[in-house]
Amino acid sequence: MKYIVTGGAGFIGSNLVDRLIENGHEVTVIDNLSTGRKENINPRANFLQLDITDEKSIEPFFKGIDGIFHLAAMARIQPSFENPDLYFRVNVLGTRNILEAAKKNGVKRVVYSASSSAYGDSDVLPLRENFKVPAQALNPYASTKRIGEMLMVDLGKLTGGPETVCLRYFNVFGPRQSTLADGPYALVVGIFLGLKNQGKPMTIVPDGHQRRAFTWVNDVAEANMAAMNSQKVGNGEIINIGSGVSYSIWDIAKLVLESPNATPEQLISSGKCVLAPKRQGEVKETVADISKAKDLLGWEPKMNFPDGIKKLLEADKK
Repeated sequence: MKYIVTGGAGFIGSNLVDRLIENGHEVTVIDNLSTGRKENINPRANFLQLDITDEKSIEPFFKGIDGIFHLAAMARIQPSFENPDLYFRVNVLGTRNILEAAKKNGVKRVVYSASSSAYGDSDVLPLRENFKVPAQALNPYASTKRIGEMLMVDLGKLTGGPETVCLRYFNVFGPRQSTLADGPYALVVGIFLGLKNQGKPMTIVPDGHQRRAFTWVNDVAEANMAAMNSQKVGNGEIINIGSGVSYSIWDIAKLVLESPNATPEQLISSGKCVLAPKRQGEVKETVADISKAKDLLGWEPKMNFPDGIKKLLEADKK
């Protein structure tokens, strides 16, 4: 098959590209390299350094394409407060352009990378797709990703466009994840691994008891491929891609530091951890109900979080 992966130079996108090529597919990567890295791109992929906000530049390359994995986006919560207009242009108008180009060229299906941030700060766990989401999201990033889900329906089969599927990711981690080099709002696992390698203390955003459910990046790639091929989806379904087990920030620090029995007080007093300023727009806990993913995609994660951290630590030691 011939696929386009937008954002294919990024963390999740590049891992997905690798899996698609391993399976014998022809892949074109569209990425403007604003956050993605050229060295992440599989040399067997066709690479187009284009911006999804420019519909005229990308539309000609959709001819003859079987499916699109739409991962290109402005990510991270905190920077969206600083530049909400950029997030709107990329995550909303860019998504609209992808769907229009797909419609004009008869692309069969678009798989959209959505976000669990759409749920807001829910007191009811685990998070299920049929929950009523807040009318106003906690941050501009979540708002733009939620609008992207709406576009998948409104510009999808409902109005003669492509089949669509929305995958709500829960805190993805693994090889090529963002690190300290990508700035202060990188993924917590990447930040902690980088701090450990530099011999610096883990920075804990108070109070450190906020909890997240993490998903190994290769499991996320498998979910994308399942969503592209499943005969049970195509009408803009929203599907959680995550884990039913959550870990606190202190848990993550202990795993990275290989100090499973240490208490937060011991980690602080020993200088292995320090408290950092509180962040705006953060939720207390996320954990996913993935029964819908199991039913519609036949998917569930294979890698558990502690084993994934161990694998990343082993890679750093080589």
